[in-house]
Amino acid sequence: MEKSILFHTIYPHKTSKVWVVFIHGAGGSSAIWFRQIRAYQKKYNILLLDLRGHGKSTNLVKSFVDNNYSFNRVSEDIIDVLDYNQIKHAHFVGISLGTIIIRNIAEIAPDYVSSMVLGGAITRFNTRSNSLVHLGNAFKYCVPYMWLYRLFAFIMMPKKRHKESRLLFVREAKRLCQKEFLRWFKLAMEVNPLMQYFKEKEIDIPILYIMGKEDHMFLGPVKDMVKQHKNSLLHTIQRCGHVCNVENPAAFNEHSIAFIDQQS
Repeated sequence: MEKSILFHTIYPHKTSKVWVVFIHGAGGSSAIWFRQIRAYQKKYNILLLDLRGHGKSTNLVKSFVDNNYSFNRVSEDIIDVLDYNQIKHAHFVGISLGTIIIRNIAEIAPDYVSSMVLGGAITRFNTRSNSLVHLGNAFKYCVPYMWLYRLFAFIMMPKKRHKESRLLFVREAKRLCQKEFLRWFKLAMEVNPLMQYFKEKEIDIPILYIMGKEDHMFLGPVKDMVKQHKNSLLHTIQRCGHVCNVENPAAFNEHSIAFIDQQS
């Protein structure tokens, strides 16, 4: 059987040879990067993709045949897209759970990764987020998945100014089927042991973390990570929550593009 390739879109640059690959989070799609495209395509070649089971990748045969998801399998999906388009290395920009996938690609195939911009990064589930995941795990078969997703979105992004991000993620998550949600939810249970390994093993690739000052669930663990890793930088955006690329795209674009320019 021919290997399935994730749905993806390319915005080529007339002269630049630099590639930037955008990775969305669980329940989202490449649509969440709509406020980055114009700024980035002025300088770079852009690759947007929808992860398996998300966005326009929902109809992939591979998504339904291979039911045992892992971060390695999801990472290999992306590497297949890079190979398909003959992209040998790129700068990666991710949000939320997409940041873990990028970090995993850097672990299993580091030659592809020139640098990483990790927005709303998940580096560890703290007590609050861990409790939320276990609560969801307990009720995942008896509660409609969109109820759980709306609850998670509200707890992660509770303020009035987070509303646009909340609604965007809920809207995109509606494209998932119940089975697909459960596959990705099971994957989320693997976050802590994987990130503990990444915390103990620093990688020799530059990383910029961009976090909202109001990202109450994930900012603290990122600060701890940056203190320990010499190749990591942290920029926090005021009056901004978890999905910082949507809530303050101007600041996100400015700092991420400046970082990529430095590495290029």
